[in-house]
Amino acid sequence: MLPLWGAAGNTGKDMNEKKLTKLEKYWILYDVGNSAFVMLVATIIPIYFNYLAGQAGITEVDYLAYWGYAASVTTVIVALIGPVLGSIADAQNCKKPLFTICMMVGVIGCAALSLPTSWIVFLAVFVLAKVGFNASLIFYDSMLVDVTTPERMDSVSSHGYAWGYIGSCIPFIISLVFVLMYDKVGMTLHGAMIIAFLLNAAWWLLVTLPLLRNYRQTHYVEHTEHLVSGSFRRLGHTIREIRKQKGIFLYLIAFFFFIDGVYTIIDMATAYGSAVGLDSTGLLLALLVTQFVAFPFALLFGRLSKKYDTDKLIAFCIVAYTGIAIFAIQLNKQWEFWFLAVCVGMFQGAIQALSRSYFARIIPAEKSGEYFGIYDICGKGASFLGTTLVGVVAQITGKAHLGVAVLSIMFVIGLTVFLKAAKLNRSRLS
Repeated sequence: MLPLWGAAGNTGKDMNEKKLTKLEKYWILYDVGNSAFVMLVATIIPIYFNYLAGQAGITEVDYLAYWGYAASVTTVIVALIGPVLGSIADAQNCKKPLFTICMMVGVIGCAALSLPTSWIVFLAVFVLAKVGFNASLIFYDSMLVDVTTPERMDSVSSHGYAWGYIGSCIPFIISLVFVLMYDKVGMTLHGAMIIAFLLNAAWWLLVTLPLLRNYRQTHYVEHTEHLVSGSFRRLGHTIREIRKQKGIFLYLIAFFFFIDGVYTIIDMATAYGSAVGLDSTGLLLALLVTQFVAFPFALLFGRLSKKYDTDKLIAFCIVAYTGIAIFAIQLNKQWEFWFLAVCVGMFQGAIQALSRSYFARIIPAEKSGEYFGIYDICGKGASFLGTTLVGVVAQITGKAHLGVAVLSIMFVIGLTVFLKAAKLNRSRLS
């Protein structure tokens, strides 16, 4: 089935210029909520894990490797369950309940991170929370086809990432005050972390409530007699269908490689900075700057998508990330990390938002859950490769810098395949 929603280029200028609808705003709010957890994962959580690991005598290189392995285990689990859950979600009225369950696993897991004092137990709870978070995004991303029109997808998707970046700063800054100044207010580090985890979990839940109350699934496939077995059959059919649609197939391969590098950088930036001996406070503040930079640039790329083809903007972002990965190889000074944080902020939201909306536009709307389940394998599931390679290379060589070097190769492969996919999709949808 061809998802002839419109070409991969951009049409409907008048529609794009309308203000956000209430439902679009509620959808965007979930990005604001879950981004608080993302911010913790990118900043405070790995530093706290480093503290717990250090208490147990774990070396810096092993700490970086274990953190990478935990991220890899998480993404493998989601990659295995994602397509099946996505297929089930395409049945009428199934998307919201599954989204709610996964979201609550993430929220409860985030709150539960406040309990362990053992590094290995903490890592296990983190995997649970991350699985819930990643799984919820399968359904959240696929909701894009229900909350807006094809012509507005680039803009709405960009708004989601933009407001997610700036909104996450609210609970993060409050958490950062406690984490950096716990001794001055008579608290322990563990006490400060309890406040941080509970605050961010509550934020995540509260800003999600408007979407839960107002979302309605408008694109779906009819129920089969046996929902689960029918979903497996549809999934098998969809996989065979994707292999025949070369433009979509190549895009997923390209996405696997270039988004692998993006998510590995997000997951391991603070861990990498700590491993090469940079100051923890400076790392946290630099990554806070990333959020503030990402906000206007995500909106900027959303506006640029009205003027330039989305595939060209994605290609530009991949080239920029290749340069970022190459620069990170020699990073060993605090100012270099700050510079890197600004550069990442310029392109991080753009490449994620435009990749999501581009994919939503080239797939069948009624099978969005199914397709986004497969998309998630190639997306967050792909970071299994990046985080594992960083960890393995770092342990084998004893040098964290060499672990990062593999990311630049990922981006080059991703760009090469993406350019071929974009050409095919333009021909197919024109």
